Amino acid sequence: MKVITQNQLHDFLHSLATEYDVFGPVALHDGTLSLGQLESEPFKLLSGIIPLRISSIFFPHSSQVLTISDGRVDVPQTAAKPILVIGLTDKDLEALEFTDNVFLTGCRDELYHQNRSSSIVIGVSGRSCVNGEFSKIAGGKCDIELINNGENFVVYPYSEQGKLLSDRIDSEDCVISIEALQQESDSLIEPDKDIILKASELLLQNKVSDEFWSNIANQCIECTSCNNVCPTCTCFDMYDVSQKNKVTRYRQWDSCLLSGFMREASGHNPLGDQASRARRRIHHKLAADVQRWGKISCFLCGRCDDICPTGLGMKAVARDIVEQFG
Repeated sequence: MKVITQNQLHDFLHSLATEYDVFGPVALHDGTLSLGQLESEPFKLLSGIIPLRISSIFFPHSSQVLTISDGRVDVPQTAAKPILVIGLTDKDLEALEFTDNVFLTGCRDELYHQNRSSSIVIGVSGRSCVNGEFSKIAGGKCDIELINNGENFVVYPYSEQGKLLSDRIDSEDCVISIEALQQESDSLIEPDKDIILKASELLLQNKVSDEFWSNIANQCIECTSCNNVCPTCTCFDMYDVSQKNKVTRYRQWDSCLLSGFMREASGHNPLGDQASRARRRIHHKLAADVQRWGKISCFLCGRCDDICPTGLGMKAVARDIVEQFG
């Protein structure tokens, strides 16, 4: 196992820039984190919530699907370089694992597969949070995990790709124990976990009233911010742009909060009222995904709770469900 300093890690990432499109957390002027490319901004290699949909690297907000011109169909070429993303937290990695399952099992999504298949994902954990808190160790949910011991990063490769890449790090192998760090990670408590589980149980038992969703809808302004930052939202729409003899087809993120989300060509809309759409957003994560995928698709990252201007994040709504119907 290898141990590297922050400076060594920066040098290593720069050495990979000719082979990969390298993405990672960058600090904005107000101190918050965003996701940027190594070429444009210096990385802030801290573990913390990046307030955007982390899967956007592999599932962009808008992407070209195909072009039809003079009777010929052309599809976009794959990117010249594979993607390497660093700085994902344990919760981000759980969410990405879920998104991979949605897009890559059954009828495989080729656009997503093109971006994801040859990518490298590097998690950051340990004593590396922006606010000084301990970030849970992911353990096998990424290609490489960098566990901060308070001074340097312990390099843990998991996948074959990760092992090959870590072998190229200019640092000597050494014997180091992370047992204390692992114990600290295992002892972390998620105070909202029981709330989410209980809310899921109540939804699966159909114990939440229609009146509750009407009240939620009355507070929701349909800004779609929650969908835009949720790492497990995967809905998209398709549209065509016609220009003379050429038609270009795009796909773009969609939101279950918008009135046209499920409108059919006939005009019928199964989610025609706002209360139905408010219910769908919560029910989908806490109940429908449990039935289809076997797990709740909210991993308590807190993005929707942080960004919602009317206080209707997943944790907040789940808490209301438990208080009223539990």
